Amino acid sequence: MAGQGLNSSTSVYVALYGGTAAYAGVLAAVFSGAAAVVRLLSGPLIDGRGRRIVMLFGFAVLIVGTVGPLFTHDVAPFVVFRILQGAGFSAVTTASATAAADALPASRMGEGIGYYGLGQALSMSVGPALALALVSTDPPENLFVGVTAIAVVGLSMIFLCRYEKHPEMLPEEAVYRRRLEEGESEAARTGAAEAAETTTSTEQSRMEGRPKRESIASRIFEKHALPGTLPMIVLSPAFGFVIFFVGLYGASLGVGNAGLFYTLSAVSMILVRLKSGAFMDRFAPIVILPVALACGLVAFAMLVACGTVLDGAPVRDAVFNLSGIVYGFCIGIALPLNQSVAVKNTPPERWGAANALFQLANDVGIGGACVIWGIVNDCFGFPVTICCAMCCIAASYFVARAVYPKE
Repeated sequence: MAGQGLNSSTSVYVALYGGTAAYAGVLAAVFSGAAAVVRLLSGPLIDGRGRRIVMLFGFAVLIVGTVGPLFTHDVAPFVVFRILQGAGFSAVTTASATAAADALPASRMGEGIGYYGLGQALSMSVGPALALALVSTDPPENLFVGVTAIAVVGLSMIFLCRYEKHPEMLPEEAVYRRRLEEGESEAARTGAAEAAETTTSTEQSRMEGRPKRESIASRIFEKHALPGTLPMIVLSPAFGFVIFFVGLYGASLGVGNAGLFYTLSAVSMILVRLKSGAFMDRFAPIVILPVALACGLVAFAMLVACGTVLDGAPVRDAVFNLSGIVYGFCIGIALPLNQSVAVKNTPPERWGAANALFQLANDVGIGGACVIWGIVNDCFGFPVTICCAMCCIAASYFVARAVYPKE
């Protein structure tokens, strides 16, 4: 809610104090850039230092970034505040995704990540509306009071996340608990042999020199997560169009309430994720993904029709908003499906890096595509831009066929 609210309302707040639209665009890019950098760095920290400490650090940085604007009405320092907001948001979301995977049974990983993703759907439907309402009050700094309060609630919840020191709190089938218990049993069975081997290895190391250390690049970049990451980086530009341009597209068509598109897409996303247990872990990912992508293509085709063949305002508005329902099915399946592929294909001790790489791909795909979509739209118009986004949806299927695990 904090991240979605800040992204939707910062431009409005900046405009109230004389900032330009171009400057608001710079602030959006700064947020995305800071989030991308921190995702790369937080992955190894999550795997090495733990999930809870990274979440605590992330919320602390986010709160500093939301409290800062309360002490100045000058929009110039906002670059610094947006860096802090992006860094904190990125650290929290990466660590929390890893913690969610820890608590799930391996046999229901896809379904569980779908439930975890309900947070995204709820924040999309509540965060922007709440933030825009707050920034419209007097004074507009109420926006940052509200967002800070939300972040403080999140920070307090982190103190309940104690499973890393007390794994017995987790269900017996949880991946994190089973991994620790299996490791302890193996250590007990082979303790003497390992001690002897360690002694021998130590002597060899003294003779041969220090053992090779893991490089920084290998700690940050988790190659096993690529089967879920590569399809996502191809698909995410289509999601980026919806996030940044569907509202503008609806306004250009004269749709009465273009924001209803987002509300309906969030509702359908919630519904499909609540029902994900019926299919997410029972069928191969390459069987499920085409269904999601077909929904995406239908939704974008409905949007194209709104700007080309539908002239009547009532029909056009209805088709425009109903496309949000179909789009919600697409993102509600495709996003957790690809994330579960990335996580399942990665050793549990590297889940932090896997989630960081996956979410980085999502950030890069969405952020980078927005620049391209803006240029294409200025040159050729919305229908052509939407068709290009449909090409991304289709291409993601062929990428998935090439990189998804066989089993």
